Amino acid sequence: MDERTSSGRTHLGAIAPGGRCTVARVGCDGCLGQRLGDLGLVPGEEILVVRNAPLRDPIEIKVSGFLVSLRRCEASLVEVMAQ
Repeated sequence: MDERTSSGRTHLGAIAPGGRCTVARVGCDGCLGQRLGDLGLVPGEEILVVRNAPLRDPIEIKVSGFLVSLRRCEASLVEVMAQ
């Protein structure tokens, strides 16, 4: 299932473990947008998807040298460009 748009962008939850991508934008405001930014999910930042939990939620990513776990619904708000 390919969830890429015509611009080559997709959401973070669609990247398979071992995949690398770059944050294009974070599609939310308020407290959640601030939290994701505080975790390092800002435009231009490179991300490595480390693994999925057994039931695919949450996902573990490596961003700015830190390991971060995100719910799949939160990851779907982060628009990325796959590398």
